Amino acid sequence: MNTKERMLAGLPYRANEGGLPQAQLENKQKIYEYNRCRPNETEKMRNLLLSILGKCGRQVTILPPFYCDYGKQIEIGNNVFINYNCVILDVCRVQIGDNTLLGPNVCLAAAGHPVHPLSRRSGYEYGAPITIGKDVWLGAGVIVNPGVSIGDGSVIGAGSVVTKDIPPWVVAAGNPCRVLRAIAEKDRPYYFKDKRFDVTDY
Repeated sequence: MNTKERMLAGLPYRANEGGLPQAQLENKQKIYEYNRCRPNETEKMRNLLLSILGKCGRQVTILPPFYCDYGKQIEIGNNVFINYNCVILDVCRVQIGDNTLLGPNVCLAAAGHPVHPLSRRSGYEYGAPITIGKDVWLGAGVIVNPGVSIGDGSVIGAGSVVTKDIPPWVVAAGNPCRVLRAIAEKDRPYYFKDKRFDVTDY
């Protein structure tokens, strides 16, 4: 098993071996170009995303600046909006489902290091996949740790640190993030707290 295969399998690996630095450098060149696109260069940005990401669905918007390690381990569904300054450490697979929103300054960190300092000093690190379901909203500044899954339809409050799996259709928040309540049909008439929609086409 080579270094990249170990990385993708979630086994201990060294990021400075086995062609990984070259792969990161190649991706950084594309990210650099993406982050310097003019706002009206939408076709160029789309083509760059297609070359950076492992999968990029229809109507995907990622507002620059955007940063990731390799890009090819990131799979994004349709109608996804990612706000400014998103960081994705994709040493393992990171999946983002259809119709999902990521607020500004969200970090999806599929990378980790050993707890013991002598083990860290060895240079070995690891990855664990992250799965974000469909119709999820991650508020501003949310951090998702390695190996975490967030279920369809859930909302994660701003500033939360998600250390464990979150079930579908709940509101969760905090550090560490915990479930606050279920999302139900009674929430549908409201757009913010106790404020009701004054439109009918939502």
